[in-house]
Amino acid sequence: MNYTEEERLKAVERFKQLDANITTDLNELVNLVAVICDAPVALVTLLDEDTQWFKAFVGTDLTCTDRQVAFCNDTIKHTGLNVIADTHLSEHFKSNPLVTGAPFVRFYAGAPLITKDGFAVGSLCIIDTKPRVLTEHQKTTLLVMAKQVVHLMELNWSLKTLEHKHEIEQAQILAISESEIKLKAIFDSSTDMHLLVDSNFEVIAFNKSAENFVKQNYKHTLAYRDNILDYTDTDILSQFKKCFKMALSGRAIKREWMMMAGTINACWKITTFIPVKNNNGDIIGVALSSADITRHKRQEAYINVQNEALRRIALIQSHELRRPVASLLGIMDLIKMEKINFDYFDLMEVTINELDEKIKTIVKDSENTLGGRQLSVVA
Repeated sequence: MNYTEEERLKAVERFKQLDANITTDLNELVNLVAVICDAPVALVTLLDEDTQWFKAFVGTDLTCTDRQVAFCNDTIKHTGLNVIADTHLSEHFKSNPLVTGAPFVRFYAGAPLITKDGFAVGSLCIIDTKPRVLTEHQKTTLLVMAKQVVHLMELNWSLKTLEHKHEIEQAQILAISESEIKLKAIFDSSTDMHLLVDSNFEVIAFNKSAENFVKQNYKHTLAYRDNILDYTDTDILSQFKKCFKMALSGRAIKREWMMMAGTINACWKITTFIPVKNNNGDIIGVALSSADITRHKRQEAYINVQNEALRRIALIQSHELRRPVASLLGIMDLIKMEKINFDYFDLMEVTINELDEKIKTIVKDSENTLGGRQLSVVA
């Protein structure tokens, strides 16, 4: 025996669950064996770790026995037929519970069920309650039929394995299909343009946004193998080619540019160039992703205009309002130096200083709003 018991038990597991049609075929086979061998009992058995299972049988109502008392437990150690003509004369079996008690076995003959990969998983056997001798024809029948039993069980296992693999493959195909549908839905629902372009600038794949952009601006229906350069603004064509070649060299880059300037379709785009590799790691093309940032650019320009207006207001606050207050502060200092006292002098001084602090606060707030840009304050 060139295998371990653990390996043999794994082989047994293949055949423990047989389809109904195979079980029917096995039962017909054991009936035929019983007739040819003139035996009251015929069995197809499988031996797992603790139990001898009857997978097909005639002449008994049992479905299993303890492996330790099973005659077939001895048969799986043989490569040929195992015959016990009279159990009462066998030192090994005469005290077996199946001999001394029901079903009172006196004769046993079994052929091991050896799989194509060499594992003895059980036996095809016949049992009688009286001692006897088999003819050569009956011995040959047992051996040949044992091989047929193995063929039937292995066919069943192979079909179930193929069916299981087919189910897995179908599940994988369905999962892939669902993933592709979901991916395409996401791909097409994106407002950004996405294209896959090969090294010759030919379009391999594109989404709905890219198709709509080309149709709207170039009056053409984007198609597989179209040249992407035909739909690239001539003002940025040179830069586009440079970025594309850089991506083909393995570098991912991003660029912002104005497209179709001076037309009603003028827009700002931010385009990403990402190298695309095959399974061998070779760069085969470039994935282009282009997002419209026109609104962002317009907001940016509007903010710049607002900041410039704020800067002018802050300068007016700094110069035009600060100058007369500075003059008043100078006059108050002269009055103090000449020691001229009059009613409301203190009130005037407090009021002018408060106004000066207010203007300084406004200028400081303006500087903070403008991002820390310093405004010259007239002293």
